[in-house]
Amino acid sequence: MSSASDFKPRTLTASEYIFDLFDARENVAVVVRNRSTGRTMQRIARAETVAGAEFQTWLAHQNAAGSDVFLGMNPIKDDAANRKKTNIKSIRTLYLDLDRNGDQSLQAIRDATDIPPPNFVLDTSPGKYQVVWKINGVSQDQAESLLRNLASEFGGDPAATDSTRVLRLPGFANRKLSEEFVVRAHHETDAVYAPGDFAIEDESLETQRDASDARERRTLAPGHKSQSEHDWAYAKRALARGDNPEEIIRKIADFRSEDKADPDYYARRTVLQAQARMAQVRQESVPSVAPEPPVADKGPDH
Repeated sequence: MSSASDFKPRTLTASEYIFDLFDARENVAVVVRNRSTGRTMQRIARAETVAGAEFQTWLAHQNAAGSDVFLGMNPIKDDAANRKKTNIKSIRTLYLDLDRNGDQSLQAIRDATDIPPPNFVLDTSPGKYQVVWKINGVSQDQAESLLRNLASEFGGDPAATDSTRVLRLPGFANRKLSEEFVVRAHHETDAVYAPGDFAIEDESLETQRDASDARERRTLAPGHKSQSEHDWAYAKRALARGDNPEEIIRKIADFRSEDKADPDYYARRTVLQAQARMAQVRQESVPSVAPEPPVADKGPDH
């Protein structure tokens, strides 16, 4: 039996990464998205199929043609055709998308005493990272509350806190960048964690979950409009703090890629409408100034 001291950090291929996250016969989601054409494709297949040579060759072809390649971070139920929350088989990972101040955030994670070391650190672009922990024994609601806590504590992307999230698949170029940058996954530990290993969970897990449940009860409507309301609220928050509108559009489109026929159009419309509404509110908040009364004509000076 090998000991922890026998582990040697290494950089993984896409296939190695997939097999380290999933059992060979589990279903996983792969999303291929071309930002230039707006075309998004999702494939649900067994991990052994996605990791196989034929599927990897297809992904490489799509990547070379300008598409980004993403992998769902939790397995999908055997009879499911998409990665909606109700189709998540189990929670297998926690993660952070460090797209701002990545070097500082990653160092804070490494220095932290209330969370364990990550299993994988993905270099997704210069100074930006995606961090992944393997975990067992956590429910979907608990995982999403914990993801929000982690994002808040370490400066992760607050939009990347759902159990259906896709992150970049290593070995493929990040097509968002003008210069080619191949995503790399660094395997740093074989540990599999339990919820209790994340002491940060104790701070607000139940409070945030209760608040989330209450908010859903207030906003839920036929057609699951609560998610659209969430997108709308996220767009307004991001615009208010000065985020680039194109980046906000990208994040919403990525998030809704599995349930929108044209996620780019939907995301752009959401952001444009949010901008228009915020401009209207600003205009309405400007106090009206009553016109000055006319000056009475006093006739010629005496």
